[in-house]
Amino acid sequence: MTTTAEQIPTRQVHRAWWVAGVTMAALVAAAGFRSSTGALLEPLEQDFGWSRSTTSGAVSLNLIIYGLTAPFAAALMERFGVRRVVAVALTLVSVGSGLTLVMTSAWQLWLLWGFAVGIGTGSLALVFGAIVATRWFDQHRGVVIGVFSAASSTGQLVFLPAIARLADGPGWRWAAGLVAMFALALVPLVWWIMRDRPSDVGTTPYGAPEGWTPPPAPVVTQSAARIAITTLRDSARSRVFWILFITFWICGWSTNGLIGTHFIPAAHDHGMPATTSASLLALIGVFDIIGTIASGWLTDRVDSRYLLFVYYFLRGLSLLVVPWLLADTVHPSLFVFILFYGLDWVATVPPTVALCRQHFGEVRAGVVFGWVFASHMVGAGVAASYAGWIREANGDYFGAWMTAGGLCLGAAALCLLIPRADHSKSEREMSSGE
Repeated sequence: MTTTAEQIPTRQVHRAWWVAGVTMAALVAAAGFRSSTGALLEPLEQDFGWSRSTTSGAVSLNLIIYGLTAPFAAALMERFGVRRVVAVALTLVSVGSGLTLVMTSAWQLWLLWGFAVGIGTGSLALVFGAIVATRWFDQHRGVVIGVFSAASSTGQLVFLPAIARLADGPGWRWAAGLVAMFALALVPLVWWIMRDRPSDVGTTPYGAPEGWTPPPAPVVTQSAARIAITTLRDSARSRVFWILFITFWICGWSTNGLIGTHFIPAAHDHGMPATTSASLLALIGVFDIIGTIASGWLTDRVDSRYLLFVYYFLRGLSLLVVPWLLADTVHPSLFVFILFYGLDWVATVPPTVALCRQHFGEVRAGVVFGWVFASHMVGAGVAASYAGWIREANGDYFGAWMTAGGLCLGAAALCLLIPRADHSKSEREMSSGE
């Protein structure tokens, strides 16, 4: 008996995993340039004679624009499709980072870092990952969101040590060029593999039950700006929204704003070489990959409110001891901080996304999380400037560490005020498309 090729069963990888892989790569590319700012502050200051306030201000603008772009990018993805928005965003990141090679004035740094790269990376923020995970995965959604959240840390892991060495060797322009080329190379890959919804390629979300039929895609007639503003107006009536908004603002303050921007120069103040501190920051990214994926796994099983309480409480305690850990060399106590802080870096993302979905329904969750994420990056932007001002005024970062630690302890307390979600309400919203 002859077995034909058609009779041999084949096992294909579900399209959702290919889409997830491209999403991961885009998130890594977006994180690459953002994570480079801390390593490039001092080289830029030495090259152009700019002050720490000038360079920190450009980082602050980048972080704020990055955050404020997220809810509008989510609405644009609903209106024009994920694939188109992501391709344009990657192109903008490449152009913005590439043009820094020829800049000569501080206003050009603010324009390129603040607006061009801020808008581009803001469109590739965690909101993008949350939308992809919600549309393409029915099973393991929390774990997938955790993986996407860890992509920002992977960006540090992949790019930051190389950027620091390039800045210390041939120059910071080589570092900026590296990110520009990587972002541009991803554009055709995104256009080839990414699709807006599983139904676009005749499949279903990964793990969807047999007989699952896709809900009709919402007919979007409003502009992206109106969708974003309307969602903000409606969500702002909820106490849960404001708790998530404030706590994620503090999350951004204590991660991207303080550690992400000022850890390298703060360590350098204690005599540590920039390449060593950049490697430590990249190591935070390594441990964050583990911590965030584990947080996604826990989010599928443990009440998200209690997870957030633990994460913020432990982060606050760890930040309060940083001034006594920094030195000219890496001591075991500093390594313990790197490990602990890395596990907690963005572990807050999966439970925060889950609470947005539980309290506001899957239809609105992407844009609602976009606004919550915007608060994260505004907090980061404020912290970047605040820490820079503290450094110039006092000669050290002690006040910045104490402020961040206290804010995180306050965020932990706020998380306990979040009520249990009314799942029946969320299901009604999903079915009605409200």
